[in-house]
Amino acid sequence: MEIAPFDKRDGFIWLNGSFVPWNDAKCHIITQGMHYASSVFEGERAYKGKIFKSEEHTKRLFKSAEIIGIKIPFTPDEINEAKVELIKKMNFEDCYVRPIAWRGSQQMGLSTSKADINVAIAVWDDWASYFKIEDRKAGIKLITSPWKRPSPDTAPCEAKASGPYVICTMSKEFAEKKGYHDALMLDYRGYVAEGTGANIFFVKGNDVHTPIPDCFLNGITRQTVIEMLRNDGLTVEEKYIQPNEISKYEEAFLTGTAAEITPIQSIDDIKFDTGEDSKTYKFMQDFHNLVRS
Repeated sequence: MEIAPFDKRDGFIWLNGSFVPWNDAKCHIITQGMHYASSVFEGERAYKGKIFKSEEHTKRLFKSAEIIGIKIPFTPDEINEAKVELIKKMNFEDCYVRPIAWRGSQQMGLSTSKADINVAIAVWDDWASYFKIEDRKAGIKLITSPWKRPSPDTAPCEAKASGPYVICTMSKEFAEKKGYHDALMLDYRGYVAEGTGANIFFVKGNDVHTPIPDCFLNGITRQTVIEMLRNDGLTVEEKYIQPNEISKYEEAFLTGTAAEITPIQSIDDIKFDTGEDSKTYKFMQDFHNLVRS
C-alpha cells in the first residue's frame, strides 16, 4: 500500500491550542527547531480510541523539554485532553500519535533567550506495521551499524529530542541500502545498545536479557514489556551485552511504540528462532492483549 505524503492529507492537526486543517499546519523555513534540531517529541499509539500510557508519554515529553531548555506553554492535562479530542475529530480507533514541541522563528541562531515555543499534535492511521514485512512473526533482519550511541555527557540520552536521531537515520539508511530492515546500534563503549528506533531484548530459555539504558532512551514500551514478562514468570535481567555474546541467545526482538514487539530473525550472520513456536510469538500475543485490554 502506498502511503500518502505527510504534507498532503485530510483532517486536522492540533497546533498551539487550536485545531487547524492538516494542510495548513505549517511553520516558516527559518525555524530554529529545524535548523538546530531544537525540538522534542513523542510517539504514542491509540488502540480502540484510547492512547496506551498517554500520561506517561506526556510526562516524558515535558521531561525531555525541560532537559533541553524548552518550556512548554501548556499543562500536561491540556496536552492529554488535546490528544483525546484530536483522535475523536479524526474519527480514528487505532492510530499513531505524534506530539512535538519546538523553538520557532522568533529568534535564529544558537541563542535561545528570546525563542518562541510551538507545540503540535498529529495523528495518523497507516503505521499498522512499522517494519514493512509480509509476515511479521517471521521477523526482521538487522545489520550492525557503523554509527554508535554517544556517551551520555555528549548527548541528552534521557530526552526524546530530535538532534540525536540523526545517528539513527544514518544507521537506518545504511541498513536498508544493504538489504536489511534495521540496524543494531552499539554504544560508545562497544556494548549492544538498541535498534535505530526501538529497544532490544534477547531470549535464552526462560531468561530474557536487555541492555542497560544508560546512554539511550529507556522506552515506555521497553518498561511495559519488562513488567509483562516478569509478571508471566520469566527472569528479565538488564545487563551489558558484548556483540560476541549475541550468538548464545535463541531469540531476539525489538520493542517500541511503533515496533510494538517485533521478532528478529537475524543480526549480521547470526540467526534466531522465530515463528509461531517461538517464545517471542507468545510475547507478541500477550502484548497485543495487554494494550487493548
